[in-house]
Amino acid sequence: MKKTTNSVKKNMVADGIFAQQVGRIEVFMLVESQALGDAGILLNADHEILARCIPKEGFTKTTNAFLIKTPEKNIMIDTGIGAGDTILDRLRTLGLEPDMIDAVLLTHLHRDHFGGLRLGGLQGDGGAVFPNASIFVPARDFEYFTQINLNQAAADILALYEGRLDTFEPGGLGGAIVPLFSGISPVANFGHTPGHTVFLIEDEIEDEGERLFIAGDFLHIALVQFPNPDISATYDVNPAAAAASRRQILGYAATNNIPIGGMHIIQPGVGRVEAEGNGFRFVPM
Repeated sequence: MKKTTNSVKKNMVADGIFAQQVGRIEVFMLVESQALGDAGILLNADHEILARCIPKEGFTKTTNAFLIKTPEKNIMIDTGIGAGDTILDRLRTLGLEPDMIDAVLLTHLHRDHFGGLRLGGLQGDGGAVFPNASIFVPARDFEYFTQINLNQAAADILALYEGRLDTFEPGGLGGAIVPLFSGISPVANFGHTPGHTVFLIEDEIEDEGERLFIAGDFLHIALVQFPNPDISATYDVNPAAAAASRRQILGYAATNNIPIGGMHIIQPGVGRVEAEGNGFRFVPM
């Protein structure tokens, strides 16, 4: 069996940009926005839990996207909401223009993950931000948000990439998972949305390897949902399934020593997962 070293190295590159090295793969967390968080989005979180987990002064919420630089490709995972040019400015700080992005992989079709695909974001009327990128969307989300429960903004923005849009079916943990690109594999994490997907970043070096989960919206308030993974949020399409998927990915990450990062985990956004009581503990890297 392959040994996993996971000596993932992290450092702050510039304001709002954090780098993680996964073998030969460079991963950059790009912070789009931060603001005061609202615990009211949580379902069935009683006062005792909130008082124990959230400081009296409140907490900060964040929206992140990730840039993956493999030896061959520049790939975005999610794009943020697209309000302003923050993500594009972060890319330029790293020496990349939008036309240098080869692919965009979407964890799911909620606005703060696909809005940055269009110039001007959700409220804009511009064209495609990434003129040379292929867009990859979970098949179940594509069906749900363009046919079953129409999200017009998603449909309109994805239409900008006609001819460059692909759908995929993620694999299950512990089963056969087909990579979308070398070192990037989609893993099913259904519940938050019907097709919500996390991505396993992996670089094998001889008999060792390094791995990292980019886990999208597997949770929204880390302070509460790591220790209490059965608590879901109002944003979850299927709260019970979201809780089951969250517990599964956290258990897998803890057991297999795989660091995890998400779109709503405050900077530096990546850390290790440890089992603790009936829940888990997040240890920032």
